[in-house]
Amino acid sequence: MDTAYFVKSLGAFFAIMNPFLALPMFLSLTEGFDAAQRRRTAIAVIFFSTAMCLMIGFAGLRVLSVFGIGVQDFRVAGGIVLMMIALGMLNGRGVAAHAGSAAEQAHHADLDSVAFYPITFPMIIGPGTITTIVVFTGQAQGMADYGAIALSLGLVLGATAVVLLMAERIGRVMSQTLRVIMTRLMGMILAAIAVEMVATGLRSLLPGLA
Repeated sequence: MDTAYFVKSLGAFFAIMNPFLALPMFLSLTEGFDAAQRRRTAIAVIFFSTAMCLMIGFAGLRVLSVFGIGVQDFRVAGGIVLMMIALGMLNGRGVAAHAGSAAEQAHHADLDSVAFYPITFPMIIGPGTITTIVVFTGQAQGMADYGAIALSLGLVLGATAVVLLMAERIGRVMSQTLRVIMTRLMGMILAAIAVEMVATGLRSLLPGLA
């Protein structure tokens, strides 16, 4: 396994899927749930998130090919989307492309379950996550790189499971200041990844820039 590729993919997935950023929404949407209901919701979120990651990993590139879109085109577009999300994190405000609009977030009251929408999608597996999975699988070279991607996603999903299953306890301990610091730090990491994605894509699409 390429250690550098694993570290890079792990950093990207953790920054965009950061479970601590989903924690406040999870606590808000499950307010009034008893312990058993909250636990079932957390398990459902992990199930849906894992299923979506697998579906995107296996079918993402094939879907792009149907529309005649290359990996490099998607890398540039995805880098721009990730930069928008990163700037929102750095400025302390959400981005509708990732977390959904205010109207979409309020719509959860009309749904039987909040596990899939809006917690799984678009809060955890949003356009930024989809973009990151597609780009990393598109540039993977052999089974070692695919293994690194799978391990990275597994670790982040595992961390998400722990955070959601212990949401109430973590919410009491984790101060607002710590959440802000973590959000800004993840925003910087995500911005750097976005720059690298756009630069790499442009070098491939426009060789004269290299």
